Amino acid sequence: MAAGDVAGRKLSACCISHEFYKAASKYPDKIAVIHAAGFGGIVRDSASGDRTRDSGGIETSDAAASYSGSSVYDGDERFTFSEILCAVENLGSRLRHILDGGEDAHLLTTQPANISCEKPNNVSDYLQTSSASEQQLNKSMRNPKVVGIYMEPSVEYIVAVLSVLRCGEAFMPLDTSWPKARILSILSYSKADLVIRVDSTTDGYSFRGIDKWLTNEGYCPVLPVSIKDSIRKQPTPSRLAWPCKCERLRSFCYLIYTSGSSGKPKGVCGTEAGLLNRFLWMQEMYPPDEGDVMLFKTAISFIDHMQEYIGAMLSTCTLVIPPFKQLKDNMFNVVDFLQGYSINRLVVVPSLMRAILPSLKSPVNVAISGSLKLLVLSGEVLQIPMCKMLLKLLPNTVILNLYGSTEVTGDCTYFDCRRLSQILEKEVLSSVPIGSPLANCDVVLVGEDAPHQGEIYVSGVCVAAGYFNYPNVVAFGDGNLLQEHNTRGRVQHFFRTGDYAKRLPSGDLVFLGRKDRILKFNGHRIALEEIEGAFRDHPDVVDAAVLSRVVDGDILLLEAHVVTERAAGNELLETSLRNWLMGKLPHIMIPSCIFFTPSLPFTSSGKIDYLSLAASKIPDHQAGINIKEIPRDNLIQVIKQVVLDALMVEKVSSDDDFFVLGGNSISAAYVSFKLGIHMNLLYTHPTPRSLQMALASSSLSGGIDSYSGVNSGKLREMALSGESLISNTQSHNRRERLCVTDSDRDIRNHAKKLKTRLYRKEQNSRDNLWNPTSMHTDCSFGRCNNSRHGQECVEHLSRGAAWSNAIPMGGKGFVQELWKVDLGSCVDASPLLIFKGSDIYLFIGSHSHIFVCIDGKSGVVHWKTKLKGRVECSAAVLGDFSQVVVGCYLGNIYFLHFSDGSIISTFETNGEVKSQPVVDKRRHLVWCGSYDHNLYAIDYRSYSCIYKLKCEGSIFGSPAIDEMQGKLYVAFTSGHIVALEIKVLSFKMLWKKDMGSPIFGSLAINESDGNVICCLVDGSVVALSTCGSIVWKVKTGGPIFAGPCMSRALPSQILICSRDGCIYSFKTETGELIWKHAVGHPITSSPYVDENSQLMSNISPSPDRLICVCDSSGNVHVLRVSPNAREGAEQNKNEVVQELARFELAGDVFSSPVMIGGRIFVGCRDNNVYCVKLDVE
Repeated sequence: MAAGDVAGRKLSACCISHEFYKAASKYPDKIAVIHAAGFGGIVRDSASGDRTRDSGGIETSDAAASYSGSSVYDGDERFTFSEILCAVENLGSRLRHILDGGEDAHLLTTQPANISCEKPNNVSDYLQTSSASEQQLNKSMRNPKVVGIYMEPSVEYIVAVLSVLRCGEAFMPLDTSWPKARILSILSYSKADLVIRVDSTTDGYSFRGIDKWLTNEGYCPVLPVSIKDSIRKQPTPSRLAWPCKCERLRSFCYLIYTSGSSGKPKGVCGTEAGLLNRFLWMQEMYPPDEGDVMLFKTAISFIDHMQEYIGAMLSTCTLVIPPFKQLKDNMFNVVDFLQGYSINRLVVVPSLMRAILPSLKSPVNVAISGSLKLLVLSGEVLQIPMCKMLLKLLPNTVILNLYGSTEVTGDCTYFDCRRLSQILEKEVLSSVPIGSPLANCDVVLVGEDAPHQGEIYVSGVCVAAGYFNYPNVVAFGDGNLLQEHNTRGRVQHFFRTGDYAKRLPSGDLVFLGRKDRILKFNGHRIALEEIEGAFRDHPDVVDAAVLSRVVDGDILLLEAHVVTERAAGNELLETSLRNWLMGKLPHIMIPSCIFFTPSLPFTSSGKIDYLSLAASKIPDHQAGINIKEIPRDNLIQVIKQVVLDALMVEKVSSDDDFFVLGGNSISAAYVSFKLGIHMNLLYTHPTPRSLQMALASSSLSGGIDSYSGVNSGKLREMALSGESLISNTQSHNRRERLCVTDSDRDIRNHAKKLKTRLYRKEQNSRDNLWNPTSMHTDCSFGRCNNSRHGQECVEHLSRGAAWSNAIPMGGKGFVQELWKVDLGSCVDASPLLIFKGSDIYLFIGSHSHIFVCIDGKSGVVHWKTKLKGRVECSAAVLGDFSQVVVGCYLGNIYFLHFSDGSIISTFETNGEVKSQPVVDKRRHLVWCGSYDHNLYAIDYRSYSCIYKLKCEGSIFGSPAIDEMQGKLYVAFTSGHIVALEIKVLSFKMLWKKDMGSPIFGSLAINESDGNVICCLVDGSVVALSTCGSIVWKVKTGGPIFAGPCMSRALPSQILICSRDGCIYSFKTETGELIWKHAVGHPITSSPYVDENSQLMSNISPSPDRLICVCDSSGNVHVLRVSPNAREGAEQNKNEVVQELARFELAGDVFSSPVMIGGRIFVGCRDNNVYCVKLDVE
């Protein structure tokens, strides 16, 4: 929306009080609020019984017998709209009387004189202005009085808010979980006129302690209120003027304090227009149905809580309020309330959704997907994998990703996640877009790269009035822009968010990050400077620096580095600091880890060097626990002590549930950090006893499964006696077992364990059918479907016979890890598989200089050899299978003995060897390129170079040989392609062509016409004739670093993977696009077509084929493709190509996979080479 339109458009509602009055009067007898105390008791009793968290929910069929529509469970309290309206009118009149100086029998104050003389009754009389325009504004505007509300989410809180708004003043939420010091400081900053709390004598609450804090220390009076008394009292004809009818309108209607970068909380003055605009936008875009039920479960210190109850009250939806302490103690109870009350609309932060996601998958909670109509995610970055999972679990739910901050009434942009698949077909993203502006909001990007990328500036009715600095409202600074798209050509005021984003061609914004040290932590905004300030206030602290670390991908872990006057590492001092912080900061702002250091690093300008601090190594005695040194019998005591430290409780028994004791994602991150485990393991095994058993079992399994969520580095240290290294029974001195295999599995969550057992039981017979050596003998298989077949295999193929793994079509595919081998460092090389006799051998190297031979069926390491440089290229095998050839970064090309890996010969180049050697059996040569700009032809009988071709660039990709034409083609990083005639020994150059862009991938030859296929870094795919002329040229959406793939299983198709996250299929003869499929992450490697698997169907005579693609983020994708696809099929892509299964590895993947009969072999940057298996349920 244009800026001028934003400024000129009026809202259809006048004020919240009027809107609520009209809504409540229309449906007086409808249930407005349900205090879910009765159902909360059912959940609590169930949790204390036999139910475990693995069940994911509770059986509510019996209890729900009394629940229908707006009914309640036994023990619940319900309040109709007429009752809420009555309470608001009564309390609003009472507040007006008190704020005007009247007396109230229940008002608690010991020093009224101090209150009245400390500030004037009307703070607007003291409003200071700095410009003529502001002076003109103040003739029609006033600053309201501030009324603090000290309550949990409850019907009392809702009535208190609406009552303050009704009497024309501003409310200020005071979170009951805040420490005393923070509440007092906020009341001091705000100069609040009054604080409302629940009357504990009538409503069963126990907040009376605040009376002493405030009245005895002279801050402000306290008014205890009872919702029941307000309802029972007959309303008198209201003398209150409607806020929208007042002569001078209030400049803000609420004051909410957030963490500030100055080290002190900042008070944001939010407007009524902003709240109404957000509500009206939702009503227009995603209107609720009559009878919809919403959930009020967000803490009142978080801006998003306002839309939970305001949206319900103004749209006359029923609002369910669970016992807040129960949710705080155990966040998993949210799932129970979603199911028990058939919640239709939910607002939640992604971190909470991520935590309860496993419970939503439970069959017990299948009803949730049927009832939940709208899911609003906000407060944090929403990752794409999680969004895809939610879209899959909740197919009938509208899922929105909202972006904003407290200064823009919580939200200013939105993205409907149903559009995600369309976006990902054209874009490669790391997070879900934040979308486009809400109605009456204007969002622009400012910076050197604007309008395509820059800092987010926001304007419109969503922007708050400013920051509160008693008695002034200070407008947001640095936000006046003359916008080119403002048709009125005037200066427009914008709020400068400090967030950065880029704009997609679709117009949607994608969040990139922040420029300052403010974080979004579990939906709450946290300024690290405020935490540092609290540390420095401690008498024993000289200086402090606080930073955040990413744990498990998304969870932020706060970490403090403290310089003290005492000796570093003092446990009593750490306890003292934690207690100090608990008295000053909300629990969410207390760092999980506190490290003591003699001094902090500083930059040349004298500022703390946070980058150096983040890169520094924590002393071992302050870092995670080394479980390796702990006797097995003492492990449970260590776990219990870590839980004690995390939860700050007095006692933990062996069977206490971590989350029932009050654990949440923050404290779970601390436990996972201290024990060196993945946080998911704690969710799966929440008691010390079950976690001890899981860790003990994992330590015996050797290689740790990436999916199990165990930090393999620390768990290897946890191994009690080195049992993970099992020596091979063969006696050769080079042979060493690097890992255990399929029989020893890792600990998974309960649901996955069950699935794995069922899978094995059902698939044992089919596993025995995986026997490609019955057809393939003396064959080699490498990346890009490059294969060499022995004579017997050639005869089989010539007769049309081929071994095939028939997979039924129509089921759901899934992938399971069979084995993995740890090679000590990154595995970027692609595997080479050799079928010899009845055996399968896998050859691969890594950055650790190790090159290994592995049994392809079992994962047993036959031998390993240490080379003089890291290995990044694939190996090759001589025609008689006597030797394996591989290059390394030191510049050597090694000839190794097939049977034991001993070095037969070494050929030295003058640069790194990243090119896979190519064996020319007819001429007894090995062709290999080097970083020294040379192509070498090495006679593998004499191990001498007989030919060397010099060119302008290095060689990364493999050469391609056309045996029919007697030609060899090689590409250089300079962008040149050279053709050699190699029919006779006196090789000669036929032509050289400059392609205009670097070439990193290998070349391929189309056997039908002899054309050479090459991929350029600029994203182009080119077909050259045997004479070097361009036959066709096409462009993909991103750079290409790997070579093309062609297979007899998909005739007339060339498969290309691009860094834009897509795999393309082009017609070999013309280059026309046949289909394109987006996997969601950049791809650096080549695809592989499984020539030995077919998806069989009774409907189609032509079985579908399988393609394996590994993206750079570690996801292994298996695609099903119709072999009969024709050009133009991208219009009906789902009929041509679909993702059948996906498996996530623990690290990035630059290795090109090999897939044979449903088995996938690939290297990973988590130091392992994997074998995973595809099957269909």
